[in-house]
Amino acid sequence: NLTLLALATPVQFWAGWRFYRGAWGALRHGQANMNTLVAVGTSAAYLYSAVATLAPGLFAGRADVYFDTSALIITLILLGRVLEARATGRTGEAIKKLAGLQATTARIVRDGEEVDVPVEEVEVGDVVVVRPGEKVPVDGVVVGGESAVDEAMISGEPIPVTKRAGDEVIGATVNGTGTFRFRATKVGKETALSQIMRMVEEAQGSKAPIQRLADRISGVFVPVVMALAAVTFLTWWIFGPEPAFTLALLNFVAVLIIACPCAMGLATPTSIMVG
Repeated sequence: NLTLLALATPVQFWAGWRFYRGAWGALRHGQANMNTLVAVGTSAAYLYSAVATLAPGLFAGRADVYFDTSALIITLILLGRVLEARATGRTGEAIKKLAGLQATTARIVRDGEEVDVPVEEVEVGDVVVVRPGEKVPVDGVVVGGESAVDEAMISGEPIPVTKRAGDEVIGATVNGTGTFRFRATKVGKETALSQIMRMVEEAQGSKAPIQRLADRISGVFVPVVMALAAVTFLTWWIFGPEPAFTLALLNFVAVLIIACPCAMGLATPTSIMVG
């Protein structure tokens, strides 16, 4: 038991410190959340086990320890958060890769001559010239010429799409062997690629509906569980057989631990990662 105490202590108070911090933050605002339930449930199991290890004489008969329970719950919830953090990190990398697809310059027709300008200076209505192998700098409609354009970065389709006068072209797609001109219709933040990047960033920075639902459930679930645990403790202590206090404390811990929604804490971040 002393070995288990030594192993469980850093898990409880170092790895699990974020749960205490989150529970205290919620308590300051008069709320309860998943952090509250994890902190209270694992602390009850840990402290009960620590007392049973260091002062077994306080309990009548043999007192079991539950260090493995508190450590495992903390580990499972943290695993879910690690998975979610990895998903967020991958999303950030995806945004960087999308940004890298954008063309940096554009060849436009001004006063009858072709001039190279930064893509930021292209305006709606400008006629843009795209030569073989170049990236389409902005969104627009073809007005002259013909070519096959690789649109795999948007559609995933590996076969180039033939573009003729009147067809739409999308910024960051790659021109094939022909040369064509198109009139810019969307530039800057209005291009399809920029809108995709904005949507990904918004998704990354906002909570998914399942997360908001989990928070709402926790706000009701946690106080109810804690109240039930308190009632359980008092009932066993007052009406239970001897050793009443030991049995009351054990059942109090059992209610908190069993109610601790590991499935919610693990399934919600996992679903976010998959999404």
